[in-house]
Amino acid sequence: MAKRPFHGWRMVAAGAGIQFLQSSLLLQAFGAYVAVLRDDRGWSKTELSLAAALHQLEAAILGPLLGWIIDRFGTQGVLRAGVLLLGLGFMLLSRIESLAAFYGAFIVIALGSSLCGFFPLNVSLIYWFERKRARALSIVGLGAALGGIAVPLVAWAIAVFGWRATAFGSGLLFIALGLPLALVMKGRPQRYGQSADGESAAAPAQAASGAQPLEGTRDFTAREALRTPAFWLLSLGHGFALFVVTAVNVHAITHMKEGLGYPVETAALYIMLMTVAQVGGIAIGALTGDRFDKRLICAGCMLMHMAGLLCLTYAGGPAMIVAFAVLHGVAWGLRGPFMQAIRADYFGVSAIGMILGLSFMIIVVGQIGGPVIAGTMSDLTGNYRAGFTVLALLAGAGSLFFLLARKPARPRHDGR
Repeated sequence: MAKRPFHGWRMVAAGAGIQFLQSSLLLQAFGAYVAVLRDDRGWSKTELSLAAALHQLEAAILGPLLGWIIDRFGTQGVLRAGVLLLGLGFMLLSRIESLAAFYGAFIVIALGSSLCGFFPLNVSLIYWFERKRARALSIVGLGAALGGIAVPLVAWAIAVFGWRATAFGSGLLFIALGLPLALVMKGRPQRYGQSADGESAAAPAQAASGAQPLEGTRDFTAREALRTPAFWLLSLGHGFALFVVTAVNVHAITHMKEGLGYPVETAALYIMLMTVAQVGGIAIGALTGDRFDKRLICAGCMLMHMAGLLCLTYAGGPAMIVAFAVLHGVAWGLRGPFMQAIRADYFGVSAIGMILGLSFMIIVVGQIGGPVIAGTMSDLTGNYRAGFTVLALLAGAGSLFFLLARKPARPRHDGR
């Protein structure tokens, strides 16, 4: 009987496609909406930043519940519902007339984004990959990175057709393309007569990855993971990285427009360059992540996040903006996919949904804090320098969390 083709790599391609859509139409394009809505509606940077904060707060609140649902019922239904809700949220955004309506539309967008975002996508793939986990998650991250290439197109559409038409069209496009991709995602491979990595259970583990538990040991439960220093250190390191990532996504274009004097379309080109660098970082991660210590790589990436944001903050010309795009982009692309892979390596996959969901309640500090700190301090001081400097230094300090996050010993089957 012929061996059934391994479905995992099809899921990787579909996951990369969903990440591309979400990144290009929402995550990396949100900065373009912020810059235009500030002029069109007269809302402050703090008020606009609160929309991003709502997005992340909702993800943190939903995280443990979503993790419980995923561990017990799988990701397929969650992903499909997320695609529909995110598309509907964009359509609602196109009709808003008030700040309250803006927040309401963004809550719907945030809910959809969480249900079809990197959390359920990565959990799906963690089930299907073990020895090649970092490679698979890095390729999915490639989709998110490539989304930045489309940011100039979104900025052009906003300039030509207006932000309302662009938002409505984005909703339709996300549903039309995202739903077929979501249908490709499956539950655990054993339900389909397959195994992790598409190989036999006897295939030798790649020692450097550290993914295989020792004989006589088992995966962590969520309660046991919470008792390890590694859980808290990894979550704090992830959160401190997101101080920079979320602040850049929300405020970088506005900073280049108002603080550095570039039009939105030109600023979007620098974001596209950042995306090219991010793709390079992902390629490096795909080649190295299963062979070297991920936590040391992540610690180095934190220093690159810091240096990149400082270059953007104090840019005196194009060269420093290019340096920002390269440093921040490579760091984001290299580190991002490792955040889930390293947790699966440390704690196993049996309760990975709940473990990731609980970690969201910690990393939300960086997700919310980045945009809000940058936006509030800009409103108070008249520019982004103070806020961006604080966030850059926090990211640099966060490298210590990864250095200290050593892999915990697996629990034994006898409960010890």
